[in-house]
Amino acid sequence: MCRRLMTIPGVGPVVALTYRVTVDIPARFRNSKAVGAVLGLTPSKYQSGEINRTGAISKCGDEMMRVMLYEATQSMLVRSTKWSWLKAWAMQIARRRGMKKAIVALARRLAVIMHRIWVDGAEFRWSKNAVAA
Repeated sequence: MCRRLMTIPGVGPVVALTYRVTVDIPARFRNSKAVGAVLGLTPSKYQSGEINRTGAISKCGDEMMRVMLYEATQSMLVRSTKWSWLKAWAMQIARRRGMKKAIVALARRLAVIMHRIWVDGAEFRWSKNAVAA
């Protein structure tokens, strides 16, 4: 399973093993999007009456896994020369919102993709054309 996770750009053996240990049983998540919330990569909310503020990431959950995903996405965006649809998506966010927010958004999406790969048993698809086929 870790070898399949390592097909994702930026994910090496340390990140794959840390993810496997942190998630442990993928069936405990109802859907893949819940993984990002458990790892603390979703924005915190403050709502009271008419006030509705969206803050920084919540930082609840496993800090080590959050750091590993942050490092994996940073290496994907900065060090990796091969383009994928995932890197293009993150670069569009970086152009609009800044590199740090793009890295956090990509880390959350990477956690979701890793969970889906684990559940489905598939490998990472480098282009959207492979997804359509």
